[in-house]
Amino acid sequence: MTAEVYPAAGGLLQRAAAAFAASVPARPADDGYFGPGSVTWRLNGDLSAPVAGVRSLLVQALHPLAMAGVDQHSDWRADPAGRLASTAAYLATITYGDRPAAERAAARVRKIHERVHGTDPVTGRPYAAGDPDLLLWVHAGLVDSVLAAADLFGTPLSLADKDGYVAEMSAAAELVGVPPGRAPCTVAALDDYLRVVRPVLALTPAAADTAAYLLHLPGLDEDLADLWRDIGEAAIASLPDWAADLYGVVPPAPGARVTQQRRAEVRQVLGVLDALYLGEPGVLEARQRIELRMRRARRG
Repeated sequence: MTAEVYPAAGGLLQRAAAAFAASVPARPADDGYFGPGSVTWRLNGDLSAPVAGVRSLLVQALHPLAMAGVDQHSDWRADPAGRLASTAAYLATITYGDRPAAERAAARVRKIHERVHGTDPVTGRPYAAGDPDLLLWVHAGLVDSVLAAADLFGTPLSLADKDGYVAEMSAAAELVGVPPGRAPCTVAALDDYLRVVRPVLALTPAAADTAAYLLHLPGLDEDLADLWRDIGEAAIASLPDWAADLYGVVPPAPGARVTQQRRAEVRQVLGVLDALYLGEPGVLEARQRIELRMRRARRG
């Protein structure tokens, strides 16, 4: 399905906000898989999260088998706002929800993955969305992107906190089907994993088309389109050198692509977007629930 037929990104902010608000429980049964004292609670709610989200999709698209599954089985272009909102809801649920809610959400994802399989037309290799190798790739792309976006545009972390985040998020990998012990538990292990996978990565035609569509979503109102363009540019600028090379970004070094002035500009854009998001029904109350629980955790 093409962007010309389905200019359907209208309502992106509203739908994402509604999904988030509905996914943060008022009376959780327990503290979930991470808890209010975790690095995950802090980092998954960071101002830089929109950049991390777009960056993760760009990185994940570079695995030909993962991209073939999306291209052949997902009609996300027909409703990009709905797809992005459902992703936001899932991340909010596994981050802030109690364990039963997280397990139900993960079970739904695993059920969807059961019917996603086929053959990649570029490599000729078979794929299955439930393949632990592909699940691990998607997981690693997200975790690496969250850390990179926070470093450049959000709240930088100490190495200990970065290691803590990588270790904590291994629980999210296991929820969707990555075998215990497979997900990296330190930044060094995450870097090693990405280095090992790198030779199989490529900018396939499907990946190039998806990236172009993602960065120029049709149907956004004018103000949000301007913000989305800046976020997309920030996501591209934050790519690791190997991903930037595949996308044809010059210069290749991330540091050379993000000046102090550009950091300040992107943070201002993120602040404006966050203010709009906070004005949507239910978001302020959900944020308050999260903050109150984090404060109680800090007090011990």
